[in-house]
This record gives sequence, structure tokens and C-alpha cells, in this order.
Amino acid sequence: MSTVTKLSPPAPDWTARARDLGPRFAARAAEADAGDRFVAANFADLKAAGLLAAGVPAELGGGGAGPADLAAMLTELARHCGSTALAFSMHTHQVAMATWRWRHQGAPVEPLLRRVAAENIVLLSSGGSDWLAASGTATRADGGYRIDARKIFASGAPAGDLLLTSAVLSDPDKGNEVLHFAVPMTSPAVRVLDTWRALGMRGTGSHDIEITGFFLPEAAVAGRRPQGKWHPLFHIVSMIALPLIYAVYLGVAEAARDRALAMAERRKGDPGLPYVVGEMERQLLAARLAHRHMLDCAATDDPGPATTNAVLAGRSLVATAVLATVDKALEVAGGVAFYRDQTLERLFRDLQAARFHPLADKAQARLAGRYALGLPLDE
Repeated sequence: MSTVTKLSPPAPDWTARARDLGPRFAARAAEADAGDRFVAANFADLKAAGLLAAGVPAELGGGGAGPADLAAMLTELARHCGSTALAFSMHTHQVAMATWRWRHQGAPVEPLLRRVAAENIVLLSSGGSDWLAASGTATRADGGYRIDARKIFASGAPAGDLLLTSAVLSDPDKGNEVLHFAVPMTSPAVRVLDTWRALGMRGTGSHDIEITGFFLPEAAVAGRRPQGKWHPLFHIVSMIALPLIYAVYLGVAEAARDRALAMAERRKGDPGLPYVVGEMERQLLAARLAHRHMLDCAATDDPGPATTNAVLAGRSLVATAVLATVDKALEVAGGVAFYRDQTLERLFRDLQAARFHPLADKAQARLAGRYALGLPLDE
């Protein structure tokens, strides 16, 4: 008796889906930038295309995409609209980290991941502005804590459903402790403040979020750690989140390179042009290689000081190279690049944000030096 082999359906091509959305996003990018308006229509399109659940495990109803596939998707989106890609990377990396912890640590995040897949909810992050020190206060209350905080750089705030954040519980005897928890954006204790007026990435909606008197039950605390110290959670953040965030800046740099070449088409006879184009190509290659290094580190599934050090070095190299790429792109395009309606000016401004994600250049250099010398990272 013959048996029928049931074939699994092919894995979704998330980069292709991003590419299909790209022209629509590109057509809206200039208007969002000019008006400091959040890219709300683009987020609606991301939801409709199923991209919010791309990183959720297939077993939990999601797309099953790993970090490399998610990075390629974000790079493609960034080629069309940097603001959309950067805001979306904040949701994407939260999903990817929860997935990693579910697979490797048995963390109790399955309900959250199933909600992302089933309800298309958008996760917000305050991690970049909080980092190891965290911000806001947690005050003991009956059965839990009162949370008061103002979180900055909350990209995607107007579209968010759940803010994954932290606050500091002061204890003069044991030392300050950081509590990690989720806050529903529908809570009356939460208010989005219209503060995002920035040099670039103007469509990300990275407004401040004010939390006043939010009650956090003891049972809803997702994690605890000492304030200001490297903790296993932040080694996971470095390993998973940063390669996804910097995939966005690589995509914007690729768009700047392509736009510069198109603008220089009429000047191909300029004998000096190939030199500058060659320098631009070299910087973009450096960015791609450094970003590949970050993804290779993430693929080790080995969070810890060594991986964190390597990823953060890659983050600094990507930032340096994409900024150098867009500088050369301006030179390739010539004076016409100075006009705002030529797109390159916006790409230049958007790439400046690559400077500001943790760890900033000098802090990363110090960490790398301490690691090489065998000194503790926390001192």
C-alpha cells in the first residue's frame, strides 16, 4: 500500500512581501517627513500583509522567520521608507527576543507571542532610552507597585498596543532594582505626548510616553535585575535587537547609494566621478560586512560578554560606514543633492540617527577595551 507524503508549504518570503509594499511606502515618505507625521498608513499595510507576526514561531501561529530573514525584511523596507522600517524594527526585535527566550530558556512568553500572531498587536520598546540604568520609579503599593515614568524615543507610539518597559525600585539596603513589565497603551495611566520633532526619522512617531500612577501587580513583574549592571537579559538584547535595528540603517544607506548613482547619471563623463563612486561603494561594502558580522554573532545563540562585545563592535562599524556612505553619496550627486525634493537630503538626515542607539561610539570603545584587558564590564 503506497503512502502519500504530505509536503510542508514553502516558508513565506518576507523580503518579497516588504518589496511589494515598498513603492507604496516610498510614495508616502516625503509627506510624513515634511509634516512630522507618523507613518500610520504604512503600519496598517504591515498588519494587512502579516508582517507583524513574521518573527513569531510557526508553532504559535506566526511566520517562523529567524533573525537573518527579519533583518533582510527590515533592510528592504528601509530602502523605501526609513521611518517605517525603524519604527517597525522596535516591534520586530521584541518579538524576536521573546521567540529566542521561548525556544532557548522556556520563558513564559507564549501568551504574548500568540497574541501578536492572533491579534496583530504592536509591541513598543523603551529599552534604548532606558538601557542598563532604566528610568521611572516603582513605588511599593498593596499587592504590587505604583509606576510613574516618562519614556522617551518610543518609536511607533501612536500605533502601539503594549509597551514593554521598566522602572526602578529604590531599596537603600539591597540597592536599586529594575523591574520589567508590560503596560497596555489603552490604560488611563498612559498618555502619548506629541514631542517628536527631530532631525531625521521624522515619521517614526517616537514620542514620549507618560505613565502616571499605573498599578503593576506583583504577579505581572516579568523580570528583575540590579540597576546599571550587565544582566543576561541585556546580552540577549545586544545579540538579537541590535542586528535588526542596524539592518534599517544599512537599507537607508543602500537607498542613498542608489539615489546618488541615479542623480550622477548625467555626469558620467566627469573624470573624477569614478573615484568618488568607488569610495562610496567601498563604504557601503564595509557596512554590509559589519552587519553580516552582527548577524553571524546572533546566529551563535550564545548571549554573554563575548557576543555582546562583538555585536556592539559591529554596531559601531555599521554606523561609521553608513554615515560615510551617505557623505560620499552627497559628493557623488553634487550640489543638486542639497535640495529637499531630491530625496537624498532626507536619507542623509535619517542616517544620523545611527549614532544614538546603545552603545554610543565612545562607550562601545571603552567596553571593547575593558573586555580585551580582561576587566569587568560593570566598572
